[in-house]
Amino acid sequence: MVRMVSLKLLVVEDDLASLELMTEVFASLKAQVRPMADSQKAAVVINQEKFDGIFLDLEMPHLNGLALAQKIRESSWNKLTPIVIVTGREERDTMQQAFATGATFYLQKPIDRQKLNNLFRTVRGTLTENRRRTIRVPMQTEVTCAAGPRSVRGITWNLSQGGMQVEAGGLQTGETVHISFQLPSSTIKIDTFGKVVWIKQDRQGVQFTKMTNQNQEEIQRFITQVEKP
Repeated sequence: MVRMVSLKLLVVEDDLASLELMTEVFASLKAQVRPMADSQKAAVVINQEKFDGIFLDLEMPHLNGLALAQKIRESSWNKLTPIVIVTGREERDTMQQAFATGATFYLQKPIDRQKLNNLFRTVRGTLTENRRRTIRVPMQTEVTCAAGPRSVRGITWNLSQGGMQVEAGGLQTGETVHISFQLPSSTIKIDTFGKVVWIKQDRQGVQFTKMTNQNQEEIQRFITQVEKP
């Protein structure tokens, strides 16, 4: 049986009673909850940790929910993380503005246990899919990266549905590369394209840009196997 990994949630709410209720309900549903009452401190955390879902109150002092949502969408860690806006405001313009800023879901206050239970069950599939796309598992295998006329051999360090970390000398940030490697658990060769998005010391981060459905399924199967207890 595949291990069910807890979703990691950030909850930002300046009303302490609501913050405690959301934390208690989500924790009872087996989520890892990071509660925060200060939106300015949360703006720092989103650039330090990856979350599977973020719940934001709209009306907060100093930095309101819409402003924080904008910062989330600009962060490298959580720019694709689903955002749930929780608010007591009923204006249609507010809802439209929330979705335009990057909100994924919208919950109307007042909140109670039943509402939060229903909300979590509604959004859990989206949050789980987001986690699956971004989770990285360790993998060391030989890899060939071709950029234009150049072809370099190296090794991989980790793998996700969206990309991989490699150690292959000579790659440059922004380059499009043709990547070939074989998963340790499979005889099928992964043959795909990606873009070098960062370089740190001897390692490079490659984001996949084009991949067959078969290769996607093989990578998903490998990640699931590695995550087994």
